[in-house]
Order: sequence, then structure tokens, then C-alpha cells
Amino acid sequence: MDRRAFVLAGLAALASTALARSGAPPLMLAEVYRRGMPLADYWVSEKYDGVRGYWDGKRLWTRGGEPVAAPAWFTAALPAVPMDGELWAGRGRFAHAVSTVRSQTPNDVAWRQMRFMVFDLPATPGDFTARLTVLRKLLPITEAPWIVPVPQLRATTHEDLQALLDKTVRMGGEGLMLHRGGSLYRAERNTDLVKVKPYDDADARVVSHVPGRGKHAGRMGAIWVETPDGKRFKLGGGFSDAERETPPAIGSWVSYRYNGTNPSGLPRFARFLRERPDLAD
Repeated sequence: MDRRAFVLAGLAALASTALARSGAPPLMLAEVYRRGMPLADYWVSEKYDGVRGYWDGKRLWTRGGEPVAAPAWFTAALPAVPMDGELWAGRGRFAHAVSTVRSQTPNDVAWRQMRFMVFDLPATPGDFTARLTVLRKLLPITEAPWIVPVPQLRATTHEDLQALLDKTVRMGGEGLMLHRGGSLYRAERNTDLVKVKPYDDADARVVSHVPGRGKHAGRMGAIWVETPDGKRFKLGGGFSDAERETPPAIGSWVSYRYNGTNPSGLPRFARFLRERPDLAD
């Protein structure tokens, strides 16, 4: 074993031990892109609409710290190096990705439609550009084409970024991600990682249900949610009739869209987007 392989294997062992103790992988989380941000040192890639997956060098975990019961063949070829990525079933197939990843009895047919889109190496030394160089040497793996290194291009201007975003969305994609080339991997939310989408969105936990009135009498009218920083507000729009009949459970996580924030920091015109069972504690 050469020195680099020895170091990476050691880092994988440390990452696995730390994860077992903490219960959730130490992941970098994205801020939201705002026009005017300097783009000179950023890489840009597609934002994949799947389930965040963390390979600790031995097994897969969700962002919330749940072990992923992937078939043995899916992970057999993965190197003993911690990897950050997205378990993805293709554009517009978020529900398939979630149901496949959350099943504790792996469905081989369902997993054959999955990809592990790897975009970073959390425990590898160096900045993102250096980690990307290592990643490109590790992947792809000929015998495991479902393990995919995420294509990364250098960002240029805001106008080019918007043109790429429009093209990606027209093709069914969710948006883009920006990684700052000179950044170390920090397990926190910061602007070294930025998401670019045609709308603002975020996640919150359901704290209560509000009974419906009028045409929604007898079913859910709205839900109260709480953001990770403790802000509470009501979501009443964006639900289908079926979702009002069987609303998101209290304590579960949901995503919502919104149009900026008001002076108090609460989202403006917030409306329900979808449930997020992949974020369950």
C-alpha cells in the first residue's frame, strides 16, 4: 500500500468511528446563491434531485445518519475513502430515490436504477480543487458504472451561470451547485458550497396541523413548521387534495418554496413543496 492509500484508509477508519459516535455524518451544507457573488474561484455542476449519501469508507449513510441498506454489489467496488454525494435515480425521480434508499430490505431492481453521484472527498487533505484531482483518479470505476464522479466545470459569469441554469431546468434538472476551489471541507453551512435554483427553497420540521375550513373542511388546512434556527410559520399553499387528506406527520421534515424573506427573517409567500423522509432523525 502506497503512502497516499495508507493515509486515505486511515482517514476512512477515523471517519467511520466518528460517525458511529455522532449519529450523523459531518456534511458541508449549501448557502443560497445571490447575484453579485464573485465566481472566479468556483466550480459548477448540476444539483442532483436525490438523497444525500455519505460513504464513510465502509458503508453508506443518509444525511440524517440513517444507514443505507444498499445491495452488496452496489458498494463492493467503492474505495475505502470517505465520499460525499447524491444517491440519484435520474431527473424528476426523487420519489424513487427516497423509497429505494429508505427501504431496509434492498430492492435489487430499484437499486439497478440508482447512481451514486460523488462530488467531494470530505476526509481528503487539501482544498476542493485538490480533492477534485484525487476524486478524478479514484473514479470512474469500470466494473461499477453506477458510481459516478460529478462533472465539474469552471464557473465564469453570472450571465453564463443563468444560461446554464435555464438549460439544466429545461432538461428536467433541479438546479446547479457551486463549490469554491480554494475551500477546505467544513461540516457546516457556508458559502464555499452554494446552490443555484430558479426559486428559493428550504427545509423545516412539522410541529402541528391546522384544521381546514370551507372546501378543506374535514381535512388539513395548513401546517405549522419550524426551521433549524427555531423560526416558526404556517404553510397553507402548495398542497394537493391527497396531501391534505394525509398530511405530513408531526415531527417529519418538509421542503417549501418561498420568495425572499421579510425583515423578521421569515420566508415570504412560503408554500409546500414536498415531504423529506430522507431528513428524518
